[in-house]
Amino acid sequence: MTTNNLLLVITLLVTLLGCRINGEDKQVYIVYMGGSRGGGKDSVVSSYVSLLSSVLGSRKDAESSLVYSYIHAFAGFSAVMSKKQASAISEKAGIVSVFPDRLLKLHTTRTWDFLQSESGLPKPSYKTTGDSIIGMIDTGVWPESPSFNDHGIGPVPSRWKGACKGGPKFKCNRKIIGARYYSGTGNLGSAKDMAHPLSSRDDLGHGTHTASTAAGSVVTGANYYGLANGSARGGSPTSRIAVYRVCSKQGCQLSDLVAGLDDAINDGVDVISISIGSGFQTDFLQDPVAIAAFHATQKGILVVCSAGNEGAALYSVENSAPWILTVAATTLDRDLESDIILGNGKTLKGHGINFSNLSRSKMYPLVNAVDIALNNSDPTDASNCAPQTLDPGKAKGKILLCSSNNDYGYVESTKVGVQGAGAKGMVILNDSQTTVGYDYGTFPSTTLSDKDGSEILSYIRSHRTPVATILRSVTASNYKPAPVIARFSSRGPSQFTQSILKPDISAPGLNILAAWIALNKSADIPPGEKPSKFSLQTGTSMSAPHVSGAAALLKSVNPSWSTAAISSALITTATFTNNAGAPITDSYGKKASPLDMGSGEVNPTRALNPGLIYDTTIHDYLLFLCNWGYNTSVIHSVVGNRNFSCPSHATDAKISDINFPTIAIAALKSARTIKRTLTNIGSASGSVYKVTVDAPRGLGVKVSPSQLAFSRISEQVTYSVRFTPSNTTNKRYTFGAITWADGTHSVRTPFVVHIGDQDHSK
Repeated sequence: MTTNNLLLVITLLVTLLGCRINGEDKQVYIVYMGGSRGGGKDSVVSSYVSLLSSVLGSRKDAESSLVYSYIHAFAGFSAVMSKKQASAISEKAGIVSVFPDRLLKLHTTRTWDFLQSESGLPKPSYKTTGDSIIGMIDTGVWPESPSFNDHGIGPVPSRWKGACKGGPKFKCNRKIIGARYYSGTGNLGSAKDMAHPLSSRDDLGHGTHTASTAAGSVVTGANYYGLANGSARGGSPTSRIAVYRVCSKQGCQLSDLVAGLDDAINDGVDVISISIGSGFQTDFLQDPVAIAAFHATQKGILVVCSAGNEGAALYSVENSAPWILTVAATTLDRDLESDIILGNGKTLKGHGINFSNLSRSKMYPLVNAVDIALNNSDPTDASNCAPQTLDPGKAKGKILLCSSNNDYGYVESTKVGVQGAGAKGMVILNDSQTTVGYDYGTFPSTTLSDKDGSEILSYIRSHRTPVATILRSVTASNYKPAPVIARFSSRGPSQFTQSILKPDISAPGLNILAAWIALNKSADIPPGEKPSKFSLQTGTSMSAPHVSGAAALLKSVNPSWSTAAISSALITTATFTNNAGAPITDSYGKKASPLDMGSGEVNPTRALNPGLIYDTTIHDYLLFLCNWGYNTSVIHSVVGNRNFSCPSHATDAKISDINFPTIAIAALKSARTIKRTLTNIGSASGSVYKVTVDAPRGLGVKVSPSQLAFSRISEQVTYSVRFTPSNTTNKRYTFGAITWADGTHSVRTPFVVHIGDQDHSK
């Protein structure tokens, strides 16, 4: 979720790219053939054309059908085919999967200071190489933004193999070291209008915002028309950025995204950041992002993805492959306060962004929208201020009180309805939206909680001529409690397996200030202001680059760390309490569970020195695929060799035994023992870690041994956890954590256990 209008447009455009050729319905299909096969580009492409020829009938047809050849990280291609032809090619030897191309959707001054303050530690002193590289798979960037200046940054790393192919007037520097754009599906006849501009330049703002959040240079005096003023920087301000523009105003074409991932892996990035999702889930070898992320992991590249904005229901999390670091969204300790003053002198603290030109000195009539409904309008629609439901003659010049449902996009519809009726401003009652900070632009608006809504309704009913005014937004600091899990943030577990915990971790995703494009021509720009170089944006799109930046920082400080070491360090050191000293909660005030937030909010300071890690290997991920249901021959194609065989009696339940930094059990009906292995990366002189267990009622949790001794770096020690349910007739999720501490380090492993038969409610 980024700009409000963009969200509304994109959600309507998640459709298959199709065309009609020679009387047949055809579209782009992606053909996945497993691990990279090596060889020169020409020979690989020729082999793809030959394979296509066997189905399409001629080499000429195959060459014109081919959209992309994927050759660097994995083998495969995308091509225009009919459904029948795609089915035929799926039967060919060496084909792992074939699936249709799809249109995907796009899912800070205070941020990093807040995360530092939540660590409870002094600001760390460390040396970085400055050579870590983040690949941003997004809408491109605005390279002239001050967040991408390269002052004080050294030469481009010699290992970089990418290129600056950003298009006309796009210049790279020592911060933005590479740029590519993709528009392969733009050549398909009726689909031409979906082609991306032939440039890596961002004309939406999303990619600029995410890239600067991850690795933006320090910019003093950053703000959004006076809001959230301070010094903006990315999580790893010395890291480099490589830009892969795969998205346009219509969305993100899957075949373009895969091409960008293929190039990024070959170019030599260390971290790939993806704030894109499909809005639905598919199995792991039918999901190109999961496929590419697996091959990136093989090559030592960490892939970080947003969890999605489909919360707060269970099973809504996207990008849920275990080798992806999946990020949920939280709030900051900063509120954007837009107050309403009633005629009786009472001030109610509203929330949201508005640049109202109203003042305290003049009040306007205040009415409940349902009381000025048109005669033929549905009362509920009128109460929600839906377009064309209100009497313009009774609405003009007044401030309207509107109810609203929990859908983020509906707020925009409410605004359209109120403005269309000629009202002077609006107050929306919606508990779940008070933490979102919706951007109303210059139209005087604010959002109130249901509690404050009761007070304003009481005022309207008890006064013959109720009046009010709405003030321009201001920044409120040190807001408590924070962080809070955002309502829109997608929840786990994955639809495909409850035996892994998703999301993995959380990060700030509401009202994040970061760089923006210089093309804003909106009428909502405050009078006399120029387009802002920064913007406040909301969504898990904003959360993912926070973790990408943190991961790049860890890689820059510790160049030898593997993707597993970085992931484990981030997960096991995450913060699980808020700035009021209590457990992190959701937007309704309930204690957040690991299904809401993963291990907790990312804590880069603590992650720099985790002490111990769970060294999850490629072999572990192959075991996951076996246990999930893929056979040995399929996995041989994925890996690219035959040095692995699936164990006998592989089942989904055995996924829980894989050495992940978290523990998830899908259906605990009797006592079960889980093992985990920790690797020492902390003290070379020896250390002893003692365990503490946070166990829920009704679940016995016994860890053995109760302490672990390490005498050298890289030493590994295994422990076991026995889970024993007291009652399995009451099916339920239970949550807890196992923490190992040596007085300096604290290594926390959250667990999710579903007691009783596996839960399939969605």
